[in-house]
Amino acid sequence: MTQSYNVLFLCTGNSARSILAEAILNRLGEDRFKAFSAGSQPKGTVHPFAIELLKGMGYDTDFARSKSWDEFAAPSAPHMDFVFTVCDQAAEETCPVWPGHPMTAHWGIPDPAAAQGNDAEKHLAFAEAYRMLSNRISAFLSLPHASIDRLALQQRVSEIGQQFQKVG
Repeated sequence: MTQSYNVLFLCTGNSARSILAEAILNRLGEDRFKAFSAGSQPKGTVHPFAIELLKGMGYDTDFARSKSWDEFAAPSAPHMDFVFTVCDQAAEETCPVWPGHPMTAHWGIPDPAAAQGNDAEKHLAFAEAYRMLSNRISAFLSLPHASIDRLALQQRVSEIGQQFQKVG
């Protein structure tokens, strides 16, 4: 039987990057991973370009809602094995103490919701964020999660954010 892992993606607004990451990991991780997302200061709505991008790629977007990370720090919340921040602001904030002390790493990428320009340029920013997150998540999925010691795994998940920082 394969072990299943819970992963929480954090961002400040939980309206774009963390939502995209949740969708990607839930698709690519199949039964081995269950992804969630949250924000320190949730916007309350998911960015329409994020929803449009996901729908255009065949994702069911019924899961997508902007929510507070407090939801996942509660005693009744699912146990998290990994917590990844995907924006610079969330990485600089004081995170709640997660029950079970999950592995954490910062996988920061530019905020597509802050993109300037016309709609085509903004859509391109969302597509680029999706690509960058997909690359990181694919690298994460290729790790030998069950057969590597905790310290080595922590180092590898941290390196994913660093190695893709320059190349996306």
